[in-house]
Amino acid sequence: MNDLTSPMGREWLGHLPSFYEDNKEFRLLAEAEGEELDDLVEAIEAGFDQRFVDSATWGLVRWERELGVTPYAGQPYDQRRAVIRSKLRGTGTVTARLIKSVAEAYANGEVEVTEDYDGYKVTITFVSTLGVPPNLVDLEQVIRGVLPAHLRIEYMFIYITFGEIEKYGTTFGALAELTFGQLETWEGP
Repeated sequence: MNDLTSPMGREWLGHLPSFYEDNKEFRLLAEAEGEELDDLVEAIEAGFDQRFVDSATWGLVRWERELGVTPYAGQPYDQRRAVIRSKLRGTGTVTARLIKSVAEAYANGEVEVTEDYDGYKVTITFVSTLGVPPNLVDLEQVIRGVLPAHLRIEYMFIYITFGEIEKYGTTFGALAELTFGQLETWEGP
């Protein structure tokens, strides 16, 4: 029974009386049927994965259709999932907590939400990542869809300043060899 490559075939043959284990025809049958069952199990598991936003791939189309989302051509799965998660989170009474939950689905990090009632403005500050998040356009659309139309939205980003670079005991000249992408993730010497 050890020469069977199909896990389901081995299991199937294991349920039969032991005298079938040495029968060549039953071993071939177990292997052939087992491969079909292996494919079926794999298809069921793949279909099951599509029911959950965090594991879906080809099933994201269904989620997007149900939520009225149109992805951009070539948009990566993680960004499409962020749009879907934010749409799912973005229902109910609009509060700073709701806006924070929706924004953090995109930012892959922490944000702070400040409400200015007198100025009819909401400020979203990205506090745990440097620069502009890669999916900002989608975030702006979803936040605009969640907030009442009379409120203005302001986005604040954190960048490394001249003073912060000097804190690390280096200069801009020493950083000249780094690419922009490396600078965005740079944590000092």
